Amino acid sequence: MAEVKKKILIICTKGTLDMAFPPFMLASTAGAMDWEAHLYFTFWGMPNIIGVLPGMTSVATSMMKGRMEKSNMPTLQSLIEMAKQMGVQFHACTTTMKMMGITKDDLIPEVDDLIGAATYLDMAADADVTLFV
Repeated sequence: MAEVKKKILIICTKGTLDMAFPPFMLASTAGAMDWEAHLYFTFWGMPNIIGVLPGMTSVATSMMKGRMEKSNMPTLQSLIEMAKQMGVQFHACTTTMKMMGITKDDLIPEVDDLIGAATYLDMAADADVTLFV
């Protein structure tokens, strides 16, 4: 009998640079540990998958990017790429997309599918870990 993989689902609700990193890092780590990993982007987390980071002034963003470079932290784009290499699945919230006027064409190609709350809850029902970031 095959071993059942552990499963993590993270709801991504923030789009600022400081809040964008933890979900990608946790999901990538889970993928590296052979877990099934999902990121569900909704409300202000949606800009993480359309390439815009609202809510941060240019000074704060610049300062944070400088510190990240000095610390050899990866860029958000490299985290996205790493997450996909680790098998992380990206899901965009259909309700948020409708409310914000976002179309599938607005999303980065790494997004696997568009789902609503009911589908998310079905996936979360058997998850070992669920997080709200």
